Amino acid sequence: MKAIGIDIGTTSICGVIIDTASGKVERSITRNSEAFISECQPFEKIQSVEKIMNTADTILAELMSEDVSVIGVTGQMHGIVYIDKDGNACSHLYTWQDGRGDLPYKGTTYAKYIGGSTGFGCVTDFYNCENGVRPENAVAFCTIHDYFVMRLCGRKTPLIHTSDAASFGCFDIVNMRFTNGLDLDVTADFAIAGEYRGIPVSVAIGDNQASVFSCIKEGDLLLNFGTGSQISAICDKVIIGENIETRPYFGGKYLCVGAALCGGRAYSLLKEFYREILEYVGDFDEKQVYAIMDKMLEKHSSSSMTADTRFAGTRADSSITGKIIGITTENFHPSDLTYAVLCGMTDELYGMFEGKDIKYTSLVGSGNGIRKNPALVKIVQERFGMKMKIPSHLEEAAVGAAMFGLVTNGALSVDDASQLIKYN
Repeated sequence: MKAIGIDIGTTSICGVIIDTASGKVERSITRNSEAFISECQPFEKIQSVEKIMNTADTILAELMSEDVSVIGVTGQMHGIVYIDKDGNACSHLYTWQDGRGDLPYKGTTYAKYIGGSTGFGCVTDFYNCENGVRPENAVAFCTIHDYFVMRLCGRKTPLIHTSDAASFGCFDIVNMRFTNGLDLDVTADFAIAGEYRGIPVSVAIGDNQASVFSCIKEGDLLLNFGTGSQISAICDKVIIGENIETRPYFGGKYLCVGAALCGGRAYSLLKEFYREILEYVGDFDEKQVYAIMDKMLEKHSSSSMTADTRFAGTRADSSITGKIIGITTENFHPSDLTYAVLCGMTDELYGMFEGKDIKYTSLVGSGNGIRKNPALVKIVQERFGMKMKIPSHLEEAAVGAAMFGLVTNGALSVDDASQLIKYN
């Protein structure tokens, strides 16, 4: 039998079909949704729901076969889409990158006024209500992947997993309820949301939890470098600390997460910096810029230059800026800068868990930043003092959604699902 996993990401949508017995990815499809809407306010980061649904529908149709036993769905957390009484979307998708929560409000910001973070659903909704831009026919909101599940199952109301509910903010993860009176149907279970063409569809889950589920088991530490970056560990209790967050996980467990807003984007920003310089030289192949950076790092194993790569601030403080310090006449070279940026990306994540009561015995890495940059792997291993394992599958969130679906429909236990994880 087979299981399908769909991951509705910020820029692209991925679908996989995995073998139930081995966990092997038998087919993978990834397409850019091209859903961002450019005609909007500078602080807005909104997307076309229709374009996202069309892309996801097409991918699912291409993966469907007679031996599919379950469909699992995950996607970008924090963002929201409003729905009407008939279960139809009545707004664009307000993504996790949306900045309206940082706008000034009563001597502070909308986000800080309600104790949230910009981009989080409850903050976005608060701003929209205060400024009269919440759709008049909206009766609720949900994540974009919740909405995809609703459409597949013919639901008029969303069933929201706690992994997504908590991502909206204003959520008590111990008592599993909203603290601002928000009335949504929330579940912490491995739950079935409905059926699509007779195939069970599991409740949608957050992409952070999905990625963790397909990469690690309890006792592992996961570092993911993509557009952003995260450090994650499964734990038994709520852990509180600066720039870290405890999120609901599965089976009564919690997920302690530190998330860097810039993360892997810091390296791509540096790439763009080099690209601009090369434009002044003349014609060049833009695809070679990363290769040039790789060459810089081949024999570069240290630098006295240091970089603070919080170029986009933090969730708690958007005013924080990045820094490059310790520049001398001896280290003022592109190779030193490139190495320092990779160290800065690593140090930001390392500092989030440093001194916290988080125990781990092995290190796992995921995301394109890890898979495509051996120098980053080496730096991470040196910083954390242990070898890094890398999952053999590439589509972590989509695979995690499929594995969650297999547990949800009773095909596997949680322990059985963890045995499907293979490493390079």
